[in-house]
Amino acid sequence: MTDRNVPLRAVRIEPKCPTCGKPADPKYKPFCSKRCADIDLGRWLKESYRVPTDEVPGEDDPENRGDGPSGQRG
Repeated sequence: MTDRNVPLRAVRIEPKCPTCGKPADPKYKPFCSKRCADIDLGRWLKESYRVPTDEVPGEDDPENRGDGPSGQRG
């Protein structure tokens, strides 16, 4: 027999705070504290994080398409 027939065991890895790297607190999961959660929220609000996209900025603006406030042209 070889070692390939031995079943693998799942190992639970302690989650770490994405802001500071400390162990996560279940109350603020995935963060370790309210402070780290607030830091992350601030980064989102300041647009430090961005989701990659193929869209050009301003592509969906009604002013650029000629649509009125109700979404209708004219």
